[in-house]
Amino acid sequence: MYRPRTARGIFCGILHQWELATEASSLRGNSRNRKASAKILCWAAIFLAGMGWASRAAGQTAPAAADQPWHAPIERGIEQDAKQFHDYRFTVDPAKTYALAELIDLAESHNPETRVAWERARAQAAALGITRSELYPTLAAAALSQTSRDEVYFGTRFYRVTTQDFRAALDLNYTIFDFGARSGSINAARAQVLAANFAFNDTHRNLIYRVEEAYYRLLNTIGQEEAARASLKNAQTVQQSSEDRLAHGLATLPDVLEARSATAQAEYDLQTVLGEEEVARGDLATALGSAPTSVIHVQPLEEVPTPDGVADTVNEAIDRALGQRPDLMQQVAEIRSANAEVKSARAAYYPVLSLNVAPSADSLFGMQQALPWGYTADLTGSASLSLTWTVFDGGARKNRVAQAEANLRTAQAQTQVTRDEIENEVWAAYSNLTTAFRQREAATALLESASKSYEAALQSYNYGLRNLLDVTAAQQTLARARSADVLARTQVLTALANLAFRTGDSIQEGATKTAP
Repeated sequence: MYRPRTARGIFCGILHQWELATEASSLRGNSRNRKASAKILCWAAIFLAGMGWASRAAGQTAPAAADQPWHAPIERGIEQDAKQFHDYRFTVDPAKTYALAELIDLAESHNPETRVAWERARAQAAALGITRSELYPTLAAAALSQTSRDEVYFGTRFYRVTTQDFRAALDLNYTIFDFGARSGSINAARAQVLAANFAFNDTHRNLIYRVEEAYYRLLNTIGQEEAARASLKNAQTVQQSSEDRLAHGLATLPDVLEARSATAQAEYDLQTVLGEEEVARGDLATALGSAPTSVIHVQPLEEVPTPDGVADTVNEAIDRALGQRPDLMQQVAEIRSANAEVKSARAAYYPVLSLNVAPSADSLFGMQQALPWGYTADLTGSASLSLTWTVFDGGARKNRVAQAEANLRTAQAQTQVTRDEIENEVWAAYSNLTTAFRQREAATALLESASKSYEAALQSYNYGLRNLLDVTAAQQTLARARSADVLARTQVLTALANLAFRTGDSIQEGATKTAP
């Protein structure tokens, strides 16, 4: 018996069978052989289509080995698609100085994360519409036309019979009553819409905080740059003074070398701050939805208003957070959805009453060999009421109810976890804010005393009353004091933004974006 092993052999075998069937059909005129030939041709067409699909999918395979990267011709097509992907990022005006409120508005308008969350909310709203459509009947229409020819054996010979059928049909299905299964699904979908909307709000909350954090970090690096340049100037002043004293025989070479080392350290610190400033500008531009190479000018730290304290108590802040945090509201919506799913699962224990109406208009033509055409037309159809009740399903309904109830308890427990996390986050943010206020007061006093100490040490050194080590130590202390002062001021602003982020104040109606 012939058994082809290759694709070419299989196809040749199919053709061979078709040729035999065709030859037999021509010799005997048998309709059965002609039908067999048609079937063989159909199988050949299906086989060829499968071969074409398999050849097209051949490039979509797993990597051949684990020790080298995967490459295939289809990779170049994906790379070309990636190059043609439209860049939706906007361009920041390099000649404008932006305030924080303007940057937040730009981020909410152009950052793609808000569009992602918005489209997800829209998709969930569409899912609710799909679920609500189950309350209405479904109506389908079909128009059919069919021609058939066959050989019918009657008496001692075959007669050819040809029929032509034209049909227009409607099919209406409607679930009349299902004991709350559809309403449970609709309530679950409605709760999911609420959850998606709260997730959208939470995306804005996170984005606003990202912009604020990057903005204040940039202000800190700009202030640190100014402090580093001032420290470099002081170090250069001390170095010049030591070199002048060495020229007049009043200082030693080690003193000059120590001063030069301090200047080099100040230059190193300045370059470090400049690098951090570039990174902060890129982070802020990315949060806005622009290219990280964008040039952004912001208000100087001195023009940003800073409050002297916080008016609310920590308990008031916690209560406010528990009442408005969108991530907590999302968890509450998940509880509603889980409750609705439990109701829908329990409805499966009850019967479903449905209606079906299927009218049809038929036109039938027929012709038998040696007889004229015949014709008939009529309106047919059916109408039925069905009551479906699952008596036994092997425990599927019981387990679905148990699963839904477990999901409900999970949502309730997760809500409690979120509440605990929110309380702890607000507590930590409030504590950090009060600490930042105290640190700012201490940094102000430290800068004032360090400035006076450096001036006195430098003046005493010029008079020969102090050595260079004292001046260098005072200069380094002043540099740290300048850095601490800038950091303390920006820490207050960052802590205020963090508290607003943790309480959810930043996305509430009437929230002030121009002030921290």
